Amino acid sequence: MRTLISSAFISLDGVVEAPGGEPGYRNAGWTFKEVEFVPEAFEIKEREQQESTAILMGRLSYEAFSPVWPDMAEFARYKVMPKYVVSTTLTEDKLVADWGETTVLRSLDEVAALKRTEGGPVIVHGSASLNQALSDAGLIDRYHLLVYPLLLGAGKRLFSTADKDTQKLALVEHEVYRNGVQKQVFDVVR
Repeated sequence: MRTLISSAFISLDGVVEAPGGEPGYRNAGWTFKEVEFVPEAFEIKEREQQESTAILMGRLSYEAFSPVWPDMAEFARYKVMPKYVVSTTLTEDKLVADWGETTVLRSLDEVAALKRTEGGPVIVHGSASLNQALSDAGLIDRYHLLVYPLLLGAGKRLFSTADKDTQKLALVEHEVYRNGVQKQVFDVVR
């Protein structure tokens, strides 16, 4: 059984929208515009590339990442890693040719089937709506969060607002950096 890890830059009030400056969000770029850059806070991002064996994302994140990430040296390992895009609308002809093997999954059942295969961890980047659906379906096993000391107000959130039973988490790693960013790694308790 593979481990599904949700990785996110998140504000203290739960917003994950446009941390890198993606257009269309009034606070876009909040991870670098509003908080001093501290390299050691990003150690977990390098570790994710080393430990993950596949990437899972929603269609919107795929469309945002696929034109940029293939040519970025800091994401070189992701280029050769299998990618899975959860979408009911993305067609094969819309997949980019220079980003390695990419498979479109049409449902959460297909994500659950992927988790049952042999292999190492699968990392989820971006994909707010997909993260909410995965969490509600009980498919996320671990959270890697870089929590920024910001209140952004409106914006896409990492966590669902569905009325559901309490989900317990176990803190397995944490650190606070001099810029106020907190690394929080949680395992989902089942």
